[in-house]
Amino acid sequence: MLSGKIEDALNKQIAIEAESSQFYLAMASWAETQGLNGTSTFLYEHSDEERMHMLKLVHFVNERGGKAIIPVLQQPPSEFESITNIFESLLNHEIMVSEQINHVVDICLQEKDYTTHNFMQWYVSEQIEEEALARTIMDKLNMIGTDKGGLYLFDRDLERISGSVNKGQSTE
Repeated sequence: MLSGKIEDALNKQIAIEAESSQFYLAMASWAETQGLNGTSTFLYEHSDEERMHMLKLVHFVNERGGKAIIPVLQQPPSEFESITNIFESLLNHEIMVSEQINHVVDICLQEKDYTTHNFMQWYVSEQIEEEALARTIMDKLNMIGTDKGGLYLFDRDLERISGSVNKGQSTE
């Protein structure tokens, strides 16, 4: 059974994961309208992944005797300055998500809820991967700078990576 404090923390994390999904969906839509098909495919998949993270939490809360609350979501931005701005925003968002997950883990330790602590370790590992991926993408975008040819190749590479992930051939 979940303590009220942990149930509240997990419900806040459900909201964060849902907002992440919407945020990445908005980024994907913008990228698609800019002709950045690889970027949009990557971000649509990322949006779906964040939704799955939310659902995993929903099921866990409900299975542990709590009640998962499906949040009302704020509308994410619909305009972005550039592809670099998108991935800077994504990295900053992932850093915030990592901090929130660490907060939930801290509450689990305070409450001596080792079952939830164990469950949250998947999210801790996932965030390490998410931040590393965002940093790698930012490094590549910084190398490219304003070179349109480089941006074209970058976008094409993201599409290829996304396509292989879709076929179950993850490149990670």
